[in-house]
Amino acid sequence: MLARRALFLQTIAFVHNLGELPIRRPNRAPPAATKDGPRTNDEIRNAQVQLIDQDGTNHGTVETAAAVKMALEAGMDLVEISPNTNPPVCKIMDYGKFKYSAQKKAAEARKKQKVVEIKEIKLRPMIDDHDYDVKMRAMQRFFEEGDKVKVTLRYRGREMAHQEIGTKLLDKVKSDVAEIAKVEQDARFEGRQVVMVLAPR
Repeated sequence: MLARRALFLQTIAFVHNLGELPIRRPNRAPPAATKDGPRTNDEIRNAQVQLIDQDGTNHGTVETAAAVKMALEAGMDLVEISPNTNPPVCKIMDYGKFKYSAQKKAAEARKKQKVVEIKEIKLRPMIDDHDYDVKMRAMQRFFEEGDKVKVTLRYRGREMAHQEIGTKLLDKVKSDVAEIAKVEQDARFEGRQVVMVLAPR
């Protein structure tokens, strides 16, 4: 009886110690790093590829190992240019030069992308001719740079009683820029001011 009790206590102690042991998780491989750009040489996993050599000659379907060998013998790389076809289309080329020219093209495209801004021109209903001309010159410059213009006409005090003056002024602005700009948002009231948006043609 004592022997059985001792065995029982030993078993409980063993199970209790197991609970304190850290649980070992299976080793997980880190996620594969995604490659920036097309696959080259030994990264191409397909058994066969459609091969275009450095002179642009199409060799048809070729074993990938043979294509890689041809590229290395020419002192170049085998580059996968159309991965979604079966077999994928690969070309023998200088990958370093190809990557450099692709980066250069992307940088030039970024330079050409113009971010359209909305510039604001503030007017008063009783603006004098000189101020009006200055504002119109600024507006013309904004349109030439490819930006939109938000025209804000603000009424003060008793000017609200003579809104027709402001309406005539906005019509004048529209006709003065009609050749270089079009109305994107027609004049509308926002509190004590009228807002109109013009965009370059």
